Amino acid sequence: MSTYLDSGRDGPHRLIFPPMVEEVDTAIPAFVGYTDKAEKRIPGDLTLVPTKINSFKEYELYFGKPHDAELEIVVATDENDRYLLTDCKVPAMFYLLYYAVKNYFDNEGTPCCILSVGTYQSTPTFTLFREKESSNFGLLDGVNRLVEVDEIALLIIPEAVQLAENEFSMLVQCTLQQCHILGNRFAIFDLYHGDKPGPDLERNRNLFGFRCLRYGSVYYPFLRTRMNYHINPAESNVMVNFGGELLPLGKLKKSNRLLAKFVRGELLKRFVTIPCAGTVAAVYVSTDKSRGVWKSPGNLGLKGISEPTVTIDNQMQDLLYKDPKEGKSINSIRTFANRGILVWGARTLAGNEAEWRYVSVVRFTFMVKESLFKSTHWVVYEPNDSQTWSKVVEMIEGYLTVKWKEGALAGVSHYSAFYVKCGLGATMTEQDIMDGKIGIEVGLAILRPGEFIVLKFFHQKPKD
Repeated sequence: MSTYLDSGRDGPHRLIFPPMVEEVDTAIPAFVGYTDKAEKRIPGDLTLVPTKINSFKEYELYFGKPHDAELEIVVATDENDRYLLTDCKVPAMFYLLYYAVKNYFDNEGTPCCILSVGTYQSTPTFTLFREKESSNFGLLDGVNRLVEVDEIALLIIPEAVQLAENEFSMLVQCTLQQCHILGNRFAIFDLYHGDKPGPDLERNRNLFGFRCLRYGSVYYPFLRTRMNYHINPAESNVMVNFGGELLPLGKLKKSNRLLAKFVRGELLKRFVTIPCAGTVAAVYVSTDKSRGVWKSPGNLGLKGISEPTVTIDNQMQDLLYKDPKEGKSINSIRTFANRGILVWGARTLAGNEAEWRYVSVVRFTFMVKESLFKSTHWVVYEPNDSQTWSKVVEMIEGYLTVKWKEGALAGVSHYSAFYVKCGLGATMTEQDIMDGKIGIEVGLAILRPGEFIVLKFFHQKPKD
């Protein structure tokens, strides 16, 4: 790396090294949804406030317990008067954020951001925006608030699938647009009705719109976890239907202890089903930490999961992954003999864009551009001359050489892995210099040597 000479108050010929590139964090997901509470000091003080947590214990401290969804257990007896479970009715709608975040941490998730848009209601309600006379905000209100948080790299909205179909589509498209405008984050979505076999793929793909597709990925199906449904301390959210009589479990234990014991045993065999995006986010994060953001977050096992809700074979996999019409790839989660449950596939929704069809390529490109833009901001305070341009080139080349050595870039040498330009006639005109603009161009051979993804950005000097 070159050094530069400077004469000043510290004496002549002081050695100046080019600044170093400080790499932005790619492993900070943001979860948006409804919580039991949103409280740090007083009730509600964390509502619509992005809050970074380091563990699931912190989640429970600030955002409380899971939703005590009302379950109905139907019990009969056989010819020997032994109890038999004939049905377990689970509510179609209940709050999912708690379980999604828990499974994220169970799968080695690291610190993340939680944005609560409101607290549980007696009748679960999911909206895009705050409704009149409601203390809760909507999911899109939460997504919009995250514009203010610069360090977020991933967006996950587990309860998006609880919205009406048209609202789900609007939420997804607005989220993708935010990722596009900010250029520093990526969204992970669940397939609508992702717990159902044989989904209408064309209809589902249409929900994701046609713009900004490189900024998100979608996964299918939902997952059966090893987490039991929450039973509140009074056991009042478990209704037992026996002999035509319906009683809360809490009251039943006073009149029929044996039946209450049977019901509790059966409840231990019932597990919560969740959308998979929160779990997949943990795979992204753990891959970033162990290998690097340029490694595809696929072919990796999941913890705390008993099975996917739908079994996907090779034929179904091809239908999901390949979309000749619009290129909207759907990644899957599959079970393989002797290998367990794996995230299978790592494509963006922009499957027809050769440069942007892979999650790892898109996220690595975002990271490099954001890191270089922030780390070269010092140029706005320097003379717009050849010495400054040389410092910029040296600085970026040093950083990209390290990335190439780590295996993030293709090429037999660093000369074929990237290029960096900054200077008059290369990235700037005389007018640009007069206007206080410093242009930088970087080419990255992410796929293979000779095919570059080109990043261009300008720094604008402040006006006098």
